[in-house]
Amino acid sequence: MKLIIYNGKGGVGKTSVSAATARRLAQKGHRTIIMSVDTAHSLGDSFDVKLGPEIVNVLPNLDALELDIMYEMRTKWASIKEYASAFMLSQGLEGVSAEEMAIIPGMEMVAALLYVLTFRNEGKYDVVVIDTAPTGETLRLLSFPDVSNWYIDKMFSVVSKLMGVARITIGHIMDFPLPSKEVMESVMELKDQMKKVKSILEDSENTVVRLVLNPERMAINETRRSYTYMCLYNKNVECLIVNKVIPESADGAFISEKLKEQRRYMEAIHESFDPLKIMTAEMMPTELRGSEKLDKLADMIFGDSDPIESYSRESPMKFVSSPDGSDELRLRMPFVDRGSVELFKGNQNSIMILVGSQKRTVTLPTTLANAEILGADFEGDCLVIRFKRD
Repeated sequence: MKLIIYNGKGGVGKTSVSAATARRLAQKGHRTIIMSVDTAHSLGDSFDVKLGPEIVNVLPNLDALELDIMYEMRTKWASIKEYASAFMLSQGLEGVSAEEMAIIPGMEMVAALLYVLTFRNEGKYDVVVIDTAPTGETLRLLSFPDVSNWYIDKMFSVVSKLMGVARITIGHIMDFPLPSKEVMESVMELKDQMKKVKSILEDSENTVVRLVLNPERMAINETRRSYTYMCLYNKNVECLIVNKVIPESADGAFISEKLKEQRRYMEAIHESFDPLKIMTAEMMPTELRGSEKLDKLADMIFGDSDPIESYSRESPMKFVSSPDGSDELRLRMPFVDRGSVELFKGNQNSIMILVGSQKRTVTLPTTLANAEILGADFEGDCLVIRFKRD
């Protein structure tokens, strides 16, 4: 199963590009589903159909859904939601407030990732297209398997061990409920599922990120940061789609000046992102709507090619061993000044890398569990961390 994740700054036309891709994939005969994980859903508007939290067939070979976290909590995590609601009520929150507060931050990301795991296990689809929220939320989505496992390991494992003792010794005097065995089992099951999701997201052969932007300064800058952070989280960014490009044939004094500005930004895009594959889509007349608009957009982006085609299979992160016993972790880090990177040694089998506002804990192979870090430096746009085995 191929997973295509579209990401970009808000307003660049990401949803339209995602919908056009899914529609073209279906037309090429691939069993496709597109899923919107943006809380401000507009996927149904793109297809001109009503979508919701249940999977809907839009076209032959094409299904779609708009994720609704309230629906997911009611139908799939009732025990967790009920415990969270009871806890909120014990602290003085009542009624709707307790229900709303029971929606744990990050559960939208959990739901989206579990759908991906379900689709792969069922084997019902050849391609899953995800129309994501703007960049910041998507980074949380892609980093969630690492973060969730950390919290579960550090917090819930301790709670689980103390559960029996707590119920006997303090259960009667505590002013909040203890989680039930069912709740704890649900949490540990979630941990196991997140491990499987992590392996899917880091499969550079079958999971790809496609960045959408407009030829504008702010969009270019945000896309540079997004590309850097995607590499930090070991996600294969395989191409760039420049949307809403003014056609060179456009005329008029105002458009002429905009074209000059756009040419400068297009040069900046190529200078920044080459040799990454770059595809473009021109602005379209406003009268194009629904299927007509999506087919035209797909024509401009993909031409006669198949959107399932892979433009890159290279993982941004890899370990390289040398015969002399030294080892390297090589991590592609474009657009990063070496002064903005911080490196910390975690426990015996991990290191933490901080870049700007993002951090990533990297679990080391068993052979490097007790290795000494010799140093780190940049080779071009690649961060190289060197180890010496014990």
